Amino acid sequence: MIAQIAAVLLPVFCLAGVGYAWRRVGARFDLDFVTRLIMNVAGPCLVFDSLSNLTLPLRDFLTMIYASIAMLAIIAVAGLILLKLLKLSVRSYLPALAIGNTGNLGLPLSLFAFGEQGLGLAIAVYVTNSVSQFTFVPMLQSRASIGKTFLTTPVIYGAIAGAIVLAAGLHVPEWLRTTIALLGDLMIPLMLLALGHTLGGLRAKNLPLAFGLGSARLILAFAVAVGVSELFRLEGMAQGVLVLQGVMPAAVFSYLFAARYERDADDVAGIVLVSTLLAALLLPLFVSYALWLSR
Repeated sequence: MIAQIAAVLLPVFCLAGVGYAWRRVGARFDLDFVTRLIMNVAGPCLVFDSLSNLTLPLRDFLTMIYASIAMLAIIAVAGLILLKLLKLSVRSYLPALAIGNTGNLGLPLSLFAFGEQGLGLAIAVYVTNSVSQFTFVPMLQSRASIGKTFLTTPVIYGAIAGAIVLAAGLHVPEWLRTTIALLGDLMIPLMLLALGHTLGGLRAKNLPLAFGLGSARLILAFAVAVGVSELFRLEGMAQGVLVLQGVMPAAVFSYLFAARYERDADDVAGIVLVSTLLAALLLPLFVSYALWLSR
């Protein structure tokens, strides 16, 4: 079991460590370019490739989507109540509590733990979070038009196209499939490098707030993920993937959006940093539990 856990975690830590070291030595790293490449090219291609080649029944993938929506909604409501009780800004802090890092961290962990089938299921959680992140978060923090942000989120088009190919049994020319697969393969290493690079520049200025809400993110996420997996009667790999994706720390994009819309970015950075460090310490336990569920 130790060797299996190490095989899952070490590639993630090593790639993120490269990004972190890159930041600390001051070498040039165009985070904006990398982020745009991930969101506009690699992400949609990975989603399309994973869906169009999905070996699981489409029904299982849709069940994962429904479970992901339920998980996200319950965590968001619980986070809203917590922030109201603490008299903290919902617009500033709710995205960090509600949306986990299911892309930068969750996808590679799911891939290394469960293989291509696990990645396919993890894509369902990632797509759900991405749609929420790039539509509801701008609407919450800046009152942006949900229709406009929805239509300008490329990962949605990748998911729709992949689902159509899968459901209709369409044939994608081999040269096009290979091209899309190669572009999609860029996503996981780029996301881990970007994660490490971003973490290298984050600071927790308000440590009590960062530790409190960062811990709350992990506790809420784990409890809700386990509960939702039981509610939807998920078993085996599906349950393991949902729990592993569900317990991810606060998404890095929560900080990027907070900085963009001037919503207590320093405090949100602390939440992202602390929740990620705590998750790194707990990941052996989370991965062990997810692997145990999948047996």
